[in-house]
Amino acid sequence: MDCATLESAPLNQRCACEVVDILRLHESIRGAFPEFTTDPAVHAHLFSPYALFVDRPALEAMGRVAAAVFDVAGNPGYSQRVLQWAPDIATHDPGSAGGVLGLDFHLTVDGPRLIEVNTNPGGLLLNALLLDAVRSCAPPAWATWTNAAQARDAAVTAWMEDARQQSGRTPSRLAIVDSTPRAQFLYPEFELYANAFRDHGVDCVISAPEDLSFGSDGLEDAHGRIDTVYNRLTDFALEDASHADIREAYLAGDVALMPHPRAHALFADKRNLAVLGDPALLGGFGVDAGSTALLGQVIPPTVELVPANRDALWAVRNGYFFKPAAGFGSRGSYRGDKLTRRTWASMASATYIAQAFAPPSMRIVHGGQSLKADVRCFASEAGVLLFAARLYQGQTTNMRTPGGGFAAVLTSSRIEE
Repeated sequence: MDCATLESAPLNQRCACEVVDILRLHESIRGAFPEFTTDPAVHAHLFSPYALFVDRPALEAMGRVAAAVFDVAGNPGYSQRVLQWAPDIATHDPGSAGGVLGLDFHLTVDGPRLIEVNTNPGGLLLNALLLDAVRSCAPPAWATWTNAAQARDAAVTAWMEDARQQSGRTPSRLAIVDSTPRAQFLYPEFELYANAFRDHGVDCVISAPEDLSFGSDGLEDAHGRIDTVYNRLTDFALEDASHADIREAYLAGDVALMPHPRAHALFADKRNLAVLGDPALLGGFGVDAGSTALLGQVIPPTVELVPANRDALWAVRNGYFFKPAAGFGSRGSYRGDKLTRRTWASMASATYIAQAFAPPSMRIVHGGQSLKADVRCFASEAGVLLFAARLYQGQTTNMRTPGGGFAAVLTSSRIEE
């Protein structure tokens, strides 16, 4: 329970105080948001009572990385390179960057390391709620980066600005779309987003893709026209037959789709990390030296797994993490030292990347329980919206670890403060 320090590393190893009363948080959420329906059996470990302590310079570095990623994505040489392996729909440019990114970092002794970029990042509004529930027993110099109201407003503003860039107008009726929405683990966040959009004057519904149809009057549900879709589908290229109407409406310019397939192709295909992390390549595209150096430093060496390098990578697999290029939610991802030959053989039928292993930091909590930790930086072109942590045990992040889940990030004060 030793929290008497101003340094993050000892705090993460010794400060076992619970900064969030999880039961009270769920009660306050139900009171403020009647539509928010968490299932105790399913969401028992959605939130962690613990915080992750991260020095402000490390968070500021993550913000600079996010800005550099947005900058590089707008570079013609970079886009031409990564669109080579993208689906055809990604060549359609709707005129926007894609809204909000979730950049996942591991904290190492050498600084933060960017391990993944996501274009439909879950948890932003859930973590915004978590901010105002922090009642820290840690040193008062440690605080959240922002507050719930500011993060919520910044998130909705970022999505609405992306839609405006695509359509030239502010959304009037928006659909949050996912397959069987109520069955999704993060469905409660859909309700939070619906309320947030309505508070900004946008009529909002939560829909399955089959609830929408595209015809002469545009994209519609049973109650009228939809002009904007907040896409939570993991079919990033809209290839499934049930997504055909959304695909047609998007390609016809009838709806603003956020995030859109081009954004996923430019940011989230994991093969892109091999390009983003190569200073020579980026320099050849004309990217400024500062961005190339920063990205080269923070992105672990990454290569695509191809027949020519399979044997060599198998031999050194213990030093790598293997991920499907178009994967999401850690599905199909493997630590090299946990790989079996059978799994390795099955991976030959899919597109994988090999990323040099950057170990997650450790958070020691009550009873000496050891949890792994990563940090997600939610950012738009306008800047950082929110930092959040995920605490877990196992190979990859999950919401099944007692004491784990989404966790507040507490950081040191600004120098001027």
